[in-house]
Amino acid sequence: MNMSALKSSPRIAVSELAKIALVAALYVVVTMLLAVISFGAVQLRLSEMFNYLALYHKRYVVAVTAGVVIANFMSPTWLLDVPIGGIATLLVLLLCRRVTRTIKNDVLKMGITAILFAVSMFTVAGQLTVLYGFPFWPTYFTVGIGELLSMTVGGMIFHSLRKKIDFMS
Repeated sequence: MNMSALKSSPRIAVSELAKIALVAALYVVVTMLLAVISFGAVQLRLSEMFNYLALYHKRYVVAVTAGVVIANFMSPTWLLDVPIGGIATLLVLLLCRRVTRTIKNDVLKMGITAILFAVSMFTVAGQLTVLYGFPFWPTYFTVGIGELLSMTVGGMIFHSLRKKIDFMS
């Protein structure tokens, strides 16, 4: 084996992996502790607050997406929720990073992120419509409002934490 090839290959630092694993685990734990309100047509998934971390460092895109995928295995609609929820989360996190990359105001960044995630809840409404026959528009409304509320509460928490913790390092 060529040792120089090994030395030149990119590696993820242990601290990076630990941060990714910690955030993914926190997402899963918060979702499961509040499972009674984390799934369904009327949901308040407070673990969605971790979406804001992706605004500060790209590693959190992986962390939150992994957390969503793992948590969604516990969903009653896991068969669709795991792939659709995982892909939707990844795409919306990447979109939020792109849209807010030049914005310096944290509150504005968080507001845009909250709105984009609330709008993206058509994926959850669609799953519930397909699997349970729930009416799409009312379900989209309730899930979207729940997401917006989760992101608002989470935004206040993360805005306060941002003053004490550097999420970028």
